[in-house]
Amino acid sequence: MIGQSLINVKSGGRGRLSGITAAVMLLLFILFLADSIESVPMAALAGVMFMVVIGTFEWSTLQTWRRVPVAEVLTMLVVAGYTVLMHDLATAVILGVAISAVVFAWNKSKHLASDISFNEFDSKISQLHGVLFFGSPTRFRDLFTPQADPDDVVIDFYFSRVYDQSGFEAINTLAERYERLGKRLHLRHLSEDCRRLLDQAGDLVEVNISEDPHYHVLAERAG
Repeated sequence: MIGQSLINVKSGGRGRLSGITAAVMLLLFILFLADSIESVPMAALAGVMFMVVIGTFEWSTLQTWRRVPVAEVLTMLVVAGYTVLMHDLATAVILGVAISAVVFAWNKSKHLASDISFNEFDSKISQLHGVLFFGSPTRFRDLFTPQADPDDVVIDFYFSRVYDQSGFEAINTLAERYERLGKRLHLRHLSEDCRRLLDQAGDLVEVNISEDPHYHVLAERAG
């Protein structure tokens, strides 16, 4: 259907009538004209498919392979190779989506960082940047040093989000490390969706959630 739509657009069929005609004809072929389609020589159908491939393939991609990430090139090669060898485009697309999801998770896991500061009570404030999910617990753990930290540590999630249960499990593990040393770990600026995930975790996660500070602005009336 994607190839058919692209062929329609490239042939000038950009209106609604083009899509309606294609859909109606496909429906007729499936319901009533199956015998007529079976009488078409296989060589002719193969020729039609070759023309569809030639018309829909992005030939400019061959010129940009050196400038795109290696993972994307690998995904394209895997999908194309699986389709040619196994003659199963649907499974090849699912395989490509799975590879892209793994690559995305891997790249996201490396973009977790923190800014360190201390308040007037000598509490350590670690402001996270990035997302905490199943791919980044190791990176999250390496951001903290419970042995060297003060007795009170605050993790600020104003610029960060926790996406799944693995993230909260990593937080809980970190809190247990601080607790064994007699220190306290607090969470601040958790978003509403993160709070809902934390509530669903129940007894699996035991951390202190600090109340988010409320800032009041004094409005002065002019004369």
